[in-house]
Amino acid sequence: MTLQHDNATSHTARSVRDFLQDRNVSVLPWPAKSPDLNPIEHVWDLLDRRVRARAIPPRNVRELGRVEEWVNISQQELANLVPSMLRRCTAVLNAAGVHTRY
Repeated sequence: MTLQHDNATSHTARSVRDFLQDRNVSVLPWPAKSPDLNPIEHVWDLLDRRVRARAIPPRNVRELGRVEEWVNISQQELANLVPSMLRRCTAVLNAAGVHTRY
């Protein structure tokens, strides 16, 4: 099994590395602070925009838990992120790791 994470300090702590190693989980080499390379970040952004666009936004965690926007994200919207990965990776390489438009 291979895990991809964002290299946040909490993910690279010795205890986490030991835990993953003990379970034979390899970690994909990934540049730190690179949310533009992780498609799930764009799904979170889509979800956030949809929740904020509600006529009556959730006022607390309980109401947020009942929001249906997550299940309304289509498979096509998710699939559209996959072909964008080549452009994202190329943009990061061209920008030498600094901020990109993604």
